[in-house]
Amino acid sequence: MKSTTLPLFKKTKRLILRPLELHDFENWSQAYSSMLPPQNQFDETNWVDSELTKAKFKALLKKQLHGHALDRVYSFGVFLKDDGLLIGEVFIGNIHRTSSQNGILGYRIFNNYWNHGFATEACSAALQIAFKDLRLHRVEANIEPTNKASLKVAKKIGLKKEGFSSKRLFENKKWLDMINFAATCEDYGIKYKFPPKQK
Repeated sequence: MKSTTLPLFKKTKRLILRPLELHDFENWSQAYSSMLPPQNQFDETNWVDSELTKAKFKALLKKQLHGHALDRVYSFGVFLKDDGLLIGEVFIGNIHRTSSQNGILGYRIFNNYWNHGFATEACSAALQIAFKDLRLHRVEANIEPTNKASLKVAKKIGLKKEGFSSKRLFENKKWLDMINFAATCEDYGIKYKFPPKQK
């Protein structure tokens, strides 16, 4: 699959999802330095100035392009349609092709934009990209059992709870339990078509 030909762009009622570009540097820097203090154990603090340099941003863009080129992970900035502000990110990663055609959904909305339904809107749009543009058959989400907000988002966007995985991911020096959610394109009324083979 030639990922560079994909229309990696999606508009919703209030949002635009698209890959970050070089002209987004100031927007990106402002977004990661103007958050509220962490609101729960899953939230992050503001990035320090040394993490918000032009060089670091260019490295991020390079990594983003590399993931797209390899057809392994597709990352999108979540922008407000009205004023263009960056309010978060969403990605489809860990993509496996051949007989599985599967990917993992992940997202983050910055805490100063919580409680407006943006996560649900962005993740719903990401699923449309995954199934229609990337031609994945199945998308999963793995969520910690105590992350109530993300559990609600998974249910709202139509993912189905499939089970519990003990000590599935290693983060912050410990193994974490996960609740597994998933959906296929047929769950959203989309008929599956295998992507074209790479030449």
